[in-house]
Amino acid sequence: MIIVCLALASLLILSFLVYASYSIQSGIYLRSFCRKRTTEKIVALTFDDGPDSIQTPKVLRILQEYQTTACFFCIGHKIKGNEMLLQQMIAEAHMIGNHSYSHSGLFPLYSLSKMKKDLQTCQCELERVTSQPMTLFRPPFGVTNPTIAKAVRQLGYTSIGWNIRSLDTQQLASDKILDRIRKGLKPGSIILLHDRMPGSELLVKQILDVLKEQGYTVVRLDKLLA
Repeated sequence: MIIVCLALASLLILSFLVYASYSIQSGIYLRSFCRKRTTEKIVALTFDDGPDSIQTPKVLRILQEYQTTACFFCIGHKIKGNEMLLQQMIAEAHMIGNHSYSHSGLFPLYSLSKMKKDLQTCQCELERVTSQPMTLFRPPFGVTNPTIAKAVRQLGYTSIGWNIRSLDTQQLASDKILDRIRKGLKPGSIILLHDRMPGSELLVKQILDVLKEQGYTVVRLDKLLA
């Protein structure tokens, strides 16, 4: 009986630790801004894992067509060769955030000093290209832990999460993604997308049409943060 109780307790603790790390909305390790509490029907679009030399220009074209702005959380090692895309983002009034330099699957296991160096390298590259201060941060894979929380505090970043994860990286049919977004929509929502995915511009167009149909207005992330 004692062994069963210990095993159950261990399972509960493990489940809690997994939830705390992989649910950015939990805020257990790191408080992240995931949604604005408001009754106003406004939402913000965010894109991770760019810039992508093929897909990002297509996404920017759709956003410009709809006169809509977004926030792009960029990976540092993808900046070289895509500097003009970042400058275009700034020129078209989009926001840019730090998504780490390496975006390594081992990033959550880095030591504090290695993690800070990774983030600062990305920050320096982004600031060099854009001439804009970079204080917004989104944890790679949305994973948080005490080390990431400490690095964010020491570097003075604002961690940005989401309350609608589109799951576009799973290459679901667009109707399933749109249905998922419809179900999760609330005033002040932050939607997570990826501008590197094939066909991402078509999905963005469909999402913008759905938001309009539902009576929502897309705003820049800083309007939600204000």
